[in-house]
Amino acid sequence: MLIIILIAYITLLLVVSYLTGRKSDSNVVFFRGSQRTPWYVVAIGMIGTSISGVSLVSVPGMVRSIGFSYMQMVLGFFAGYIVIATVLLPLYYKLNLITIYEYLKKRFGNYSYKTGASFFLLSRTFLSAFRLYIAAFLLQNFLFEAWGIPFAVTVSGILFFIFLYTFRGGVKTIIWTDTLQTLILITTLILIIFQINTQLSTSISETFSILKDNSLTRVFVFDDWASKQNFFKQFISGMFITIVMTGLDQDMMQKNLSCKNLKEAQKNMFSYGFMFIPVNLLFLSIGALLTLLAMQQNIALPGNPDQILPMFANGRLGEWVYILFFIGIMSVSLSSSDSALTALTTSFSVDILGIDLRKSQKAKRTRILVHAAISITIILLILFIKMTGENNSVIDTLYRVVSYTYGPLLGLFAFGMFTKWKAKDKLVPFIAMFSLVIIAMLDFGFAYFFKYKFGYELLILNGLITFAGLYLISNCSIFNEKMNN
Repeated sequence: MLIIILIAYITLLLVVSYLTGRKSDSNVVFFRGSQRTPWYVVAIGMIGTSISGVSLVSVPGMVRSIGFSYMQMVLGFFAGYIVIATVLLPLYYKLNLITIYEYLKKRFGNYSYKTGASFFLLSRTFLSAFRLYIAAFLLQNFLFEAWGIPFAVTVSGILFFIFLYTFRGGVKTIIWTDTLQTLILITTLILIIFQINTQLSTSISETFSILKDNSLTRVFVFDDWASKQNFFKQFISGMFITIVMTGLDQDMMQKNLSCKNLKEAQKNMFSYGFMFIPVNLLFLSIGALLTLLAMQQNIALPGNPDQILPMFANGRLGEWVYILFFIGIMSVSLSSSDSALTALTTSFSVDILGIDLRKSQKAKRTRILVHAAISITIILLILFIKMTGENNSVIDTLYRVVSYTYGPLLGLFAFGMFTKWKAKDKLVPFIAMFSLVIIAMLDFGFAYFFKYKFGYELLILNGLITFAGLYLISNCSIFNEKMNN
């Protein structure tokens, strides 16, 4: 049954890819799309891009330990989307950018431009590999392991398939494939919830009443300032994570820049940000229902929270949930990975290689080679992650990676947009690297000496250190005046 679904899914995406890319496979279409995409289509597709296989396994698993407090961060996400729509999008459309890091070149110079693009490439390549690792691992356990297919072949097959349906149409194709996959995901989540509720042998209204009075659904934490789940820490961190992972990320902004105009792009961002709230509630509801089911049936839950949903899906909830979970993993994994692969190809081609948009065979061949090379790089990273192993909550690990690698981007863009100072362009790469070193020292030093563990607020601190470093090397700096004297 699963192999039939897999073949049907692959065929469907290849058909969509052919229909969207058959008329043009130029670099312009690959990088920018047709710039006629309806805003609501982009908004739906961006949900699938944001939600990966990591979210599908990690967010439900959080409920057992922290309840619904993750929603505090989700509310912060929405605040971040408002900032992006009102502050960043007007700037990007005004400058008519292909990649958002071109702004840094216009504002500071070529070294800053290359630094910003390089940090994006580093961050997104690692995050994409981590996300796809989870999907490949689950697909391997669910299907390919029984056939004796090695994990490396599974990973290579997934990336090869993504390459096939994205290399021609690029962003124009993935907007439509991601929209389709998002709709499939949401339908899947709702059906899984109904199936789990059937196992509980209660009506929907009875289950809702039980959850309403249960500590599992506690959202807000105001009484513990030391907790990582404190509302203010979660909300503010969520806002800044969204600003950097969406507003300063070519992967997400590439779709926004394919809208007809700024007004359409802002509609997309507001609606997408709002839809993110109920979708995450679906994930958390699955986690709460599974925890209730485990208590009702005296089922021992695994120590790793990321293994809770896969454990139930693998036979305990019936064949339908088994199939639905497989479809869900396929949809979220491909929709987040195809978008990342396209964005990485765009950034490396435009920002690093300086490829032009002219419809020349040489430029197109270069772009396709870059697309293939990045696919191979992600495969190698996934195999490395598999060798080293990962026992912590993956979504927590991802956000900590973001706190390190996106911090310099946050500082760079903030300094450029909110000051009129001109940083010394050649020194910007050193400031960005210096910020990473300082953050690592603070992170490990506070944990060792003061037993204080930084949460996601590390991202904000990272951005502030980069901002301060840029001030020190700016033309208005008192430090520079003393050095000149």
